[in-house]
Amino acid sequence: DLSLVMKCIHFLVSSDRLCLLQSFEKFLISRMRRDSIFYRLFKQFPGLLFELVDDPPTEASRYQFESVEVKETAFRMDGVSLPPDDAMPNTVFFAEVQFQKDEDLYHRFFSELFLFLYRHSVRYPNWFGVLIFGDRSLEPTDPSIHQVLLNSPQVRRIYLNELGDWRQQPLGLGLMLLTIATEPDAVEAARFFIQQAPQQSTQELSEQAIIDLITTIMVYKFTALGREEIETMLGLNLEESRVYQDAKAAGREEGLQVGLQAGREAGREEGLQAGQSALVLRLLTLQVGKVPVSSQTIVRSLALADLEELGEALLEFTQPTDLVTWLQHKLGNELNLGESSLDA
Repeated sequence: DLSLVMKCIHFLVSSDRLCLLQSFEKFLISRMRRDSIFYRLFKQFPGLLFELVDDPPTEASRYQFESVEVKETAFRMDGVSLPPDDAMPNTVFFAEVQFQKDEDLYHRFFSELFLFLYRHSVRYPNWFGVLIFGDRSLEPTDPSIHQVLLNSPQVRRIYLNELGDWRQQPLGLGLMLLTIATEPDAVEAARFFIQQAPQQSTQELSEQAIIDLITTIMVYKFTALGREEIETMLGLNLEESRVYQDAKAAGREEGLQVGLQAGREAGREEGLQAGQSALVLRLLTLQVGKVPVSSQTIVRSLALADLEELGEALLEFTQPTDLVTWLQHKLGNELNLGESSLDA
């Protein structure tokens, strides 16, 4: 069945798939950067997660924040805050940070959560989930299947853009807001937090560690700027800063990978276009007989989207002139096909 064949080919080589692949790649890079920053925030500020809940555990300062992989599955938890063994109640806290629209978010989050609890049902009898969004628009469109869980007192949804002025927040929350600040606000906020670093430092979190974290956030936010520009922006000397060198090296590596991938995708798209044009020509031959050479040349030059459209239209063709008519209609003034196009 030619119709079924074309539908399968459309699905496999559609130009939309290339766009989705490229968009997914950008999403992964953005997601990796965000995840890395927020993991460090939660790791270096053990009590930060509990500032987002109404009833934090009494042993909050003794919890350990980790990224946990659930064995025998492909699941990796973004963040799990594990209580000390003697905590009462022994509640485990789950965190998810979301800056991209993901309609499967709640499916994934609660599946991971309950699978983790299933694996550790004896050790952790209680749980609490915190979902952190950049803003409300990033929530899944239809949460109805999880509404009971979302309305539960064991789940809290946080929208960073609704937390208020970063100047009024504890340092940890302020740095979370720094990740979503506009560029002018980010510069002002970063300078403010750097000035606060000496007063905010503790035995567990040094002044330099705070400055390194602020620097990392800013380097990721301003990837196009050089060292001197970021130095001027923050009022720091970054030349010997390990965190600056690491962040820029990571940025260069990501940029290189994106560039290489873009080159591969360009070559792949050319290959897909050539393959689909050849397939369409074969189907045209089966449908209407011999295709004029001039028409073959034009078909081979069509974009993937046009080839897909032609692949559907040819199912209605009965003679070679139908192809000529379609091409003239599709390309308009760009094409001048007459009776000579029907010559072999």
